[in-house]
Amino acid sequence: MAGVTIYQVARRAGVSPSTVSNFLNGRPERMLPQTRARVEAAIDQLGYRPNRAARQLRTGRIQVIGLVVPSVANPFWGNFARYLERAALADGYHVLLCNSEREPGRERRYLEELWADGIRGVVLCSSLPSLEHVLPLVDDGLSLVAFDRTAQAGDPGGLVNISVDNVVGAHLATAHLLQLGHRRIAFVSGSLRSVNRRERFRGFTEAFEQAGLDPAEAIVWSGGDQSEPYGDLDAAGLGRTAAHDLLHGDGRPSAIVAINDMCALGVSAGIRDAGLLVGQDVSVVGFDDIVLADLAAPPLTTVRQPIADMATAAFRHLVARIDDPDGSPSQSLLLRPELVVRASTGRAPDARE
Repeated sequence: MAGVTIYQVARRAGVSPSTVSNFLNGRPERMLPQTRARVEAAIDQLGYRPNRAARQLRTGRIQVIGLVVPSVANPFWGNFARYLERAALADGYHVLLCNSEREPGRERRYLEELWADGIRGVVLCSSLPSLEHVLPLVDDGLSLVAFDRTAQAGDPGGLVNISVDNVVGAHLATAHLLQLGHRRIAFVSGSLRSVNRRERFRGFTEAFEQAGLDPAEAIVWSGGDQSEPYGDLDAAGLGRTAAHDLLHGDGRPSAIVAINDMCALGVSAGIRDAGLLVGQDVSVVGFDDIVLADLAAPPLTTVRQPIADMATAAFRHLVARIDDPDGSPSQSLLLRPELVVRASTGRAPDARE
């Protein structure tokens, strides 16, 4: 039935319009269970859909959340957006997507625009160590969930941080290579200034220490275009450049740990450019387990993130903050990663029988 109003629902259910309003605005405790059941039945029978514009006028917010990611040029972020949207749609919310390239001024402008449009909650995924650039908006009432980031000094009160355990993930990747006999292992990344990258690098060095090796002997490449230091727009190109530099210099590594899968795929391309075989001459490990990892030739060994679980947790915590801004304490949720071994890694050439 088109154009059904709240008054028609009230008449069908035999209740007042204010009772229907309480139900629609998440206040079912104000009515008896049998009354709630009558309202639900009337809504289903009439096919009623709330007027979002009218609701915004009444409540000052709409059923939309914001999502700010570094760049969907990396399929990991597109996949995260898909899972977040799936969780949001199931609860009547929509998602607006923004690409920040980890630029603080750009993030602030996006959040200001979302706030001005009545959006009261944002999942922020830049993993920058400081959130000072968005604190004024948080002070005004914007609810934030920080994704792919652990708690840092100076964080606003009540902030929820959700992340895979990046230290554990990089440790798993590096320990796998060490167990295969590799000792000349390179770590490849763009800038290491973000929280998640620092933690992955820490996991890399801790694996060396646990094996009784000096982390100073590891090879670290964190170059790239300084105008786009994180490599989010072309992580594959970053990895390819790194492979070229590492394989044509002195002390060629026998294995490479890349900051993410797109970077690892670029590293693999650079290895082939040098006339070498991935998994035989040089082993490669990525991080994320994007769909391209299993389709690569050879398939990529990588650290799998539980992306669906993380996206669902991000949505649920964000809505809880929106509904009760003062009721949730600061939290940090760390989910455990999983190493997925494929053909891009093999025994070190000098460790083979």
